[in-house]
Amino acid sequence: MFIGSTQIVDTFAEAFRLRFARLVVTAHDDHWLEAAIRAACGYGTSVIGCDAEVGVERRLGMGETPDGRPGVALMAFAFSAEAVGKALANRTSQCLLTCPTTAVFDGLPSATERVPLGGHVRFFGDGFEKTKMFDDRRFWRVPVMDGEFLVEESAGVAPGVGGGNFIVQARTLEAALESARRAVEAIAALPAVITPFPGGVVRSGSKVGSRYAALRGSTNEAFCPGLSGRVATSLHPDAACGLEIVIDGADEAAVGAAMAAGIHAAAGRDVPAISAGNYGGKLGKFHFHLRGLLGIHQSAPPAPSTAPAD
Repeated sequence: MFIGSTQIVDTFAEAFRLRFARLVVTAHDDHWLEAAIRAACGYGTSVIGCDAEVGVERRLGMGETPDGRPGVALMAFAFSAEAVGKALANRTSQCLLTCPTTAVFDGLPSATERVPLGGHVRFFGDGFEKTKMFDDRRFWRVPVMDGEFLVEESAGVAPGVGGGNFIVQARTLEAALESARRAVEAIAALPAVITPFPGGVVRSGSKVGSRYAALRGSTNEAFCPGLSGRVATSLHPDAACGLEIVIDGADEAAVGAAMAAGIHAAAGRDVPAISAGNYGGKLGKFHFHLRGLLGIHQSAPPAPSTAPAD
C-alpha cells in the first residue's frame, strides 16, 4: 500500500489500556493560559518514567468554558485511577494553583469513578478556603495573592488507550521533522486525543526491556540509523532517519482516527515509508494495523470538534 510515493508498511501499532482524566483550565488571557499549559504538561511524556502522560486535547473558545474565559482541555493518562489522581493533584497544586488567574474544572463530570482534585488542593488555604456548589458540582475557593483559585472538588476518570503510534521514515532529518510536524498538526485538529511528547514527536522510540536489568524500556535499535549494519534494521533502504508519533486517546476509535489522519498528513515525496512500533502483540491488547486503518479512514481528516470538553 502506498500514499503517493510513501510505502505504508504492513505492520501494526501496539497500544495498551490506561486510565485518563480531562481538566478544563481557564485563565485571564492567552498569555497566562499558555504559562499554565507549559507548566501543567511539563515532564508528562511517558509513563515509563513520568507520573502521567499529559497534553492538550484542544483549545476552547470563551463560549465553551464554564467561566467564559479563554481555556484549554488537558488530558492526563496513567496506568490506574489512583496514579491519575496523584498526578492531577500534584500538577494542579504545583503548576495551576501557582499560575496567576487560572481556574480548574473537571472535564468528565458524568464519570462515576472520581479522584480528589480541589479536595486535595484546598488545604493550601489553611482554613480560609470556602466551598461552593454550582449546578450540583462542588468547588473550592482558595485564597491567593491575586484573589482566589477556583478548583473543582474531584475529577472524573475513565478507561483510555495509550501508545497508538506510527514511525515516519524520511530521506533527511529536515524531511522527517517537516513530516512529523504535519502529522502532529493534523492530529491536533481531532478531539479526544493527545500527542504527549515534545512537540508531539519522539526521537527515542523504545522497546520493552533492556540488557540492563533496572530498565523497563530501552532504545528501539531497529530504527536507529547509526546502528545499521550492526543490528537488524527496520528502516527503509532510502531512509536516513525515523521519528515516532505516539497518541493517547479516550478510546480505540479516537486513536485509530488520529493515526490515520497523522499518517495521511505525514506521507510525502521525501518520506519513503511509514511503519509502526509493536512488541509482537505481547505488550497491549489494542492492535492498530496501519493498512486497515487507512482503508477505513480514506477521506480527509474531519474538522475540529466544537463540542464541549465534557
